[in-house]
Amino acid sequence: MTIETLNAGLDTIWVVLTAAMIILMEGGFALLEAGFVRHKNNVNIIMKVFVDITIGALCFYFIGFGLMYGTDLLGMIGTSGFMQRGNLAHLDFSFSLDTFWLFQAAFVIAVISIVSGAVAERINFRAYILYAVLMTAIIYPIGGHWVWGGGWLGDLGMLDFAGSAVIHALGGFAALAAAMFIGPRKGKFTPHGTSTIALPSNLPLASVGAFLLWFGWFGFNAGSTLSATDVKIGHIAVVTMLSAASGGAATLLYTLFRYKRSDASAVINGSLAGLVGITAGCAFVSNDAAIFIGAVAGLLMLFATDWLESRRIDDPVGAFPVHGVSGIWGTIAVGLFSTESGLFYTGNWELLGVQLVGLVVLCVWGFGLTWLGLSLIRLWIPVRSTEEEEEVGLDISYHGVLAAYQDHEFIHYENQYMETDDRKG
Repeated sequence: MTIETLNAGLDTIWVVLTAAMIILMEGGFALLEAGFVRHKNNVNIIMKVFVDITIGALCFYFIGFGLMYGTDLLGMIGTSGFMQRGNLAHLDFSFSLDTFWLFQAAFVIAVISIVSGAVAERINFRAYILYAVLMTAIIYPIGGHWVWGGGWLGDLGMLDFAGSAVIHALGGFAALAAAMFIGPRKGKFTPHGTSTIALPSNLPLASVGAFLLWFGWFGFNAGSTLSATDVKIGHIAVVTMLSAASGGAATLLYTLFRYKRSDASAVINGSLAGLVGITAGCAFVSNDAAIFIGAVAGLLMLFATDWLESRRIDDPVGAFPVHGVSGIWGTIAVGLFSTESGLFYTGNWELLGVQLVGLVVLCVWGFGLTWLGLSLIRLWIPVRSTEEEEEVGLDISYHGVLAAYQDHEFIHYENQYMETDDRKG
């Protein structure tokens, strides 16, 4: 066995393993979102995650991967690699193309799951399927091509190691557009604009989801080295841990001192915000910078949550504050704290300027294409659930499940939503 063969084997194991860790994050998304919404919509959350991982993976295989990593056309889109066919000679790795596809498919599944939480409890299930096709086949792959696939933002020098901009900012602004387009849940805001509290169904469940996401994030960030022998793996894992801990600690202490009690939902999302914030710069910043980045991400998440409430925008799980706002901050932080080319280390503004340009483009792309896509979908089918469906719950309306949790063996009942008709998602 040669050194090259051994290295290829190790890299293959590393990339497949970390891809599996990222795919396991879908379990985290499912538990987190189910814990944050009401019981009558728990199964609907799970089913949307299954849409992400099934429909999303297939759309990325047939269309998205080619647009993202195919032969570049004018810095805008890929033109080969659909179904992994055609000219992909520029993708030169020690491992197989299948291995690379699996890792990238795990990423695209995560992007659409960001939007899922923002429209929880009121989106038509059929409309969500169509939007998932649009996001995984077109919106994310084209945006990703600009940075990672040989496109124009990558040529400018934009740095986004594991996706604070490409995945989280783009996905977060897509989530914002979807939440605004669909509107708030029934009863979320009073006629005078005051927000009412929608109590989470299961915060312990949500916390387990957050821990699964935290675990998978080590694959998300460290796996992006695409090499089992890259010496940066240890450092990437450490800064990932420090930033997540800092984001959670900042929100824990802030809510404790401001409200005299530490808010569980805020701490959960604060830790996730720290993870999002460090994703772009995990290979480029120091340990100390990671702690600062995570703390700022956690606090910005809190302020963004209050901003959404003041604007009467309903985001049940905090998708935009966690992913959109923290993704923006994490991408900017690279331009400030990169030890090789950041402003605070070199005095050079160039990288920061490129990061800002890339952010604006990706955020506008995610928001604009989502708004356009939902507008087109609405011409065919309703995007939002009916008031009656929302009232009785999306579990029974779209999936025929009376309740996610049962404590008896048989239930005898009659309900029009158990019948197959045109209203069902």
